Amino acid sequence: MTAPAANTREFNGVTIPTPGKFDLDPTHTRVGFVAKHLMVSKVRGGFTKAGGTIVIAEDPLQSHVDVQIDAASIDTGVADRDGHLKSADFLDVERWPSVTFKSTRVVGFSGGEFKLVGDLTIRDVTREVELDVEFEGHAKSPWGQEVIGFSATTEIDREEFGITWNQALETGGVLVGKKVKIEIGAEGVRQA
Repeated sequence: MTAPAANTREFNGVTIPTPGKFDLDPTHTRVGFVAKHLMVSKVRGGFTKAGGTIVIAEDPLQSHVDVQIDAASIDTGVADRDGHLKSADFLDVERWPSVTFKSTRVVGFSGGEFKLVGDLTIRDVTREVELDVEFEGHAKSPWGQEVIGFSATTEIDREEFGITWNQALETGGVLVGKKVKIEIGAEGVRQA
């Protein structure tokens, strides 16, 4: 086995970064979502502005993240729908301009996959959520920056966050599904 590169170490058979702080790279970080529409199809969208930090601890299981998302940066590719999602019926971005996630603990891991538990705040409601996270790797960019990558998924019930607007359909069911799948791809750049 070859020795790990500088600024990396081995943890349970996976090469991970040495302790330090990484800022999310906004141009290489995407927070996306998928929700049911009319009970028959899926609408995909995302937020174009997200930032935050990842702190890799000496004990990797004590690492944590803190993420802020600009709620008004929601983008589904349809301006009218985006306007409705920004309104008081959904995100109410005038009153609550940010969606935040602060991790509280790592539970369970296997290789480069682990479960990250934390507090997700949407509007004025905070709920504990569990993300399935995969460590995608560690690299040095052509510009000399040390970079790490992660992907994560979870599913939430939007009504648990006070987002209850809906419309009944004549054929049964509702216009917008309650469950929202969240899909994240993130890169962090070492700061310290």
